[in-house]
Amino acid sequence: MTRASDQAYGKIRGFLLRGEAKPGEQLTEDQLAQITGVSRTPVREAVSRLEAEMLLVRNESKRIFVADWSRDDIDEMFTLREMLEGHAAERAADRLSEAQIDELAAVNAKLHAAVDCEPPNVVEFLDENRIFHEIITEAAQSPRLGQVLAMLVEQPVVLHTARSYSVKDLRQSARDHDELIAAFRARDRSWARAVMASHLRRAFHTFADAAEVAE
Repeated sequence: MTRASDQAYGKIRGFLLRGEAKPGEQLTEDQLAQITGVSRTPVREAVSRLEAEMLLVRNESKRIFVADWSRDDIDEMFTLREMLEGHAAERAADRLSEAQIDELAAVNAKLHAAVDCEPPNVVEFLDENRIFHEIITEAAQSPRLGQVLAMLVEQPVVLHTARSYSVKDLRQSARDHDELIAAFRARDRSWARAVMASHLRRAFHTFADAAEVAE
């Protein structure tokens, strides 16, 4: 990937995660080129990456749309995440080094800081949240698990932008991470799995409830 493609990818991804385009809204390469300030070639490369992440979709005529998800779609995705990330947390409890646990704590401190901004910095929250979960998945030492999770982690975000989270929701998410870190320090596999499951189930209800309000 070229530097221009990376730039386009980052700007389009941020545009989507900030909720500046509605679920199901059509986008054009020209529009995305204006947003990113690069030519259409790197935009096409960026769009391909975002299609792979299921943040953008194409119809049969190759037109580009913001991904849209039903409540059932989101329920299924979060159920899969609960199973997979619960398993990852259980494996990671045995495998995380002390340095990695300290890294989780440092990342979550940034996440707390993003929540405490006025207004909360939602894009930074999402970025730090992704890093936090990626550290756990990597520590699980299961490449196949990582590949599957990469397809699930941010699919619902476009439909239910995290701006739909209340400050209370964002802070609860950060506190869930605090408890996960405590479980990892205790090397307690069952505790880690249980916290991850409740963390993701709470996230599902926040996203799904926001969808119903928006409809």
